[in-house]
Amino acid sequence: MATINFLFRSTRKSAPLTVRLLFRDKTGNDFTFSAKTKYIVSAEYWKFHNKNSKDATIKNKKVEVNTDILTIENYLMAEFNKLDTDTKPIPKDWLKNQIDLFYNPITENKQSDLLTDAIQCIIDEAPTRKNGKGGIGLSKSRVNAYTSLKNMLTEYQKQETFKVKDVNVKFAKDFLKYLLNTKKYQKSYALKKIADLKTVCNDASFYGIETNIQLKKIDSTKTKNENILYLNPKELKQIEDTILLSESLKNARKWLMLGVNLGQRGNDLLQLNESNFKTLKNLEVIQLKQQKTDKNVTIPVLAKTKEIIKSGLPYKISIQKFNIHIKEICKLAEINELIKDSKITVTEKGKGNKEKRKVSGIYPKWELMASHVCRRSFCTNLYGILPTPLIMSISAHSSEKMLLNYIGKDSLDFAQQIADFYTLQALKEKKEPQLQVIKNASNQS
Repeated sequence: MATINFLFRSTRKSAPLTVRLLFRDKTGNDFTFSAKTKYIVSAEYWKFHNKNSKDATIKNKKVEVNTDILTIENYLMAEFNKLDTDTKPIPKDWLKNQIDLFYNPITENKQSDLLTDAIQCIIDEAPTRKNGKGGIGLSKSRVNAYTSLKNMLTEYQKQETFKVKDVNVKFAKDFLKYLLNTKKYQKSYALKKIADLKTVCNDASFYGIETNIQLKKIDSTKTKNENILYLNPKELKQIEDTILLSESLKNARKWLMLGVNLGQRGNDLLQLNESNFKTLKNLEVIQLKQQKTDKNVTIPVLAKTKEIIKSGLPYKISIQKFNIHIKEICKLAEINELIKDSKITVTEKGKGNKEKRKVSGIYPKWELMASHVCRRSFCTNLYGILPTPLIMSISAHSSEKMLLNYIGKDSLDFAQQIADFYTLQALKEKKEPQLQVIKNASNQS
């Protein structure tokens, strides 16, 4: 059971009262929480508030004050009784936050200014929110991203309760360190969570929630994609020439070879069937809608694709089995180059509790293989051969910048392409047509 009382804690003549909540949990531990109210009384009056004064002025004032502070007390007790104090500790700033809510109640037009509540608001409104594609409804992956962010922050804040306005440069740096050092997340993933955090705060500002003036200065820039894992033409030939005895591996190889020629993500690739193959204006094509981007893609059926599926399409397998089989195939094909990268490692965290994390290291290339190698191999192998817009039309990258980051290209690669172009042009200009004089046979004696 909790007890609430009010105190005058100030050296000034008049000041707001402090409310104090005392609580004993079921194990006998006592807790005390204090917070400032906005209810102002004079120090002179408060000397007599808890005494039986016969002064009529004091008596009348006491009735007035008790009526006012009882409203605060009733509100706090009602909110306290909603807490599950048997299983969850009370956050140390719970009382302060409740006083804030008492004076600034949440209405239909205003959401809570607590950071986790701002995230939950996005999750709750996901079906009706505008998405990045111009449509309505956030994707399942975006909802999952916000849910994981909320869980991370809940764990991070422990008994504190952060508000949207608390998110400043220091907060972001501290949270990033927590994600990197404590949670052991990869830098790219941790920075994505910082970017999501900024999105949450900017979204809350549209609801009238105060944000920190440093919000725009928080750095969430994506790191350059340094580890570009793909299969080059030589390695693909090794895979093609490898003798496989297992039918499941032969089937997975067919999916793999299709993937590196069609440039699609694993989930889209493995959903292909006969209905995706069409003939439009005498051109054989594959048409599909990408699950992640919701974009329609049309891919010409080239000679290599026809060769791969001449005996029919591969049978369906799950993305999980595909990833396992790719590794085995590449191991048999001796794709053994040592690569500095990261791979998912499962670690035990207590009885029956497992945690998956990407662990950086130097691994044989075959150990790092997964379905993403299909799309990346397609884009990387064709870059500089096929015009970039044509690659993008199949890979469905939204911008050339995204494509170049995806395959690890930068301004130096642009410079090299320009230099190669002008070198080729110069060679063409130096070539002069060679005229061959044919003698007229009739003039010969």
